[in-house]
Amino acid sequence: MTTAKKQPSSSVFRIDSFAVPEASRAAFMAKVQETKDFLDEQAGCVQNLILEQHSGSDRFNVVTVVEWTNHDAFANAKAAMMAKRRGSGFDPESFLKTLGIEANMSNYIAAS
Repeated sequence: MTTAKKQPSSSVFRIDSFAVPEASRAAFMAKVQETKDFLDEQAGCVQNLILEQHSGSDRFNVVTVVEWTNHDAFANAKAAMMAKRRGSGFDPESFLKTLGIEANMSNYIAAS
């Protein structure tokens, strides 16, 4: 019996982890939801999740995961998001710093 090899995924994943103090939670979650709503409308967005820690001891209590169909879809959405932020004057780094939020933001592809 022969089995077909599964082709590697061309998906690009953006996974961001945040350590959010309780006092900053409401403001942070509102901005995360606004970002999610914008990204959901972008071409090539496969899935877009906001996850909040339910149990465990890791210091990162909020994680966002966005899957894009490919690198081009990711790059186009990133450019659109940056343009939106420039237009509104929103500075993510200052926002996180002001709220005392630690962030780990990275892009991933399937390992195999």
